[in-house]
Amino acid sequence: MDRTAFSNGDSFIIVTNKNQKLKKTLIAMKSTTKAESIIRVLHKIHLKQRKKVKEVTLDMSGNIGLIVKKSFPQTTQVIDRFQVQKLALDALQVIRIKHRWKP
Repeated sequence: MDRTAFSNGDSFIIVTNKNQKLKKTLIAMKSTTKAESIIRVLHKIHLKQRKKVKEVTLDMSGNIGLIVKKSFPQTTQVIDRFQVQKLALDALQVIRIKHRWKP
């Protein structure tokens, strides 16, 4: 599950199935990032099917975590590698700048 913004400012939530046995499959794409709206769309998928989901990769925004918690209650949430790398690089940049200006 990922949040995407286009150059014109439109934001979308995109849900894909990255099952190794299947090609990546688009499950849902909604032109909003509001949790309630996304949850409504995902709840159109029968609970029995949603319970089959074992793991969801997501960014660190609170609304996506809420969407996953309410729509796929039995899954493991995994933070996207890009998000973790960005956090680490941002922290390193703060330290680098701090030390750069020390005499």
